[in-house]
Amino acid sequence: MAGRSDRQVNSKRAGPRQPMPPDLPADLMPANMPGDDLTDGGAYNRLAFTGLDLSGREAVDAEVDECRYSDVNLSQVTLRHAVIRDAVFERCDLANLRARDSAMNRTAARSSRMTGFSWLAGDLRDVTFDDCRIDLASFSGSKLSHVVFTGCRLEQADFGGADLSRARFERCDLSGAQFSGARMTGTRLSGCDLTGITGITSLRGSIIDSTDAIALAMIMASALGITIEEH
Repeated sequence: MAGRSDRQVNSKRAGPRQPMPPDLPADLMPANMPGDDLTDGGAYNRLAFTGLDLSGREAVDAEVDECRYSDVNLSQVTLRHAVIRDAVFERCDLANLRARDSAMNRTAARSSRMTGFSWLAGDLRDVTFDDCRIDLASFSGSKLSHVVFTGCRLEQADFGGADLSRARFERCDLSGAQFSGARMTGTRLSGCDLTGITGITSLRGSIIDSTDAIALAMIMASALGITIEEH
């Protein structure tokens, strides 16, 4: 029988747990307009939204549960106190969507346009972003628990004051991203472009892939005013 120390070693080797995937039923009902339009206090359950234009909506206390969005335009949407759980967004336009004091749980965004996306002072738990364009986005003041960004464009994204201790960035373009005041103990970065990031001291306690170490060293040297000469 393995001792306590063996279990601790095995736990460390196992690495961080994977985000829990969305739990979607097979029998989603097609969403219809205007009945399923995004409104204050709206509750959307077990619906499939396909090819709809929901851009520019404003909603308070909306709740999305077990829904799939495919090729849906949600740009310029404003949410407050919203809850999104067990949802999938595929090839959607979420550019300039702004959410505050909202929660997103067990959700996946794939191949979606999210330029200017803003999720402020909120909570994201068990969320995956795959192959998404999330440049100029802001997650300022939010808590990201078991959140994974894979192959995403996050140029000039703002993570200022966010809790990223249980977040992972894999093969992402983070050039020019802002991390000032972020909590990053345990944050994992692998194969990412870190050119020009700011708030470098916030990376204390993070876990960096060896392939990123040289680039990070150059950034730190620049922040400290150190000149590196080549011979």
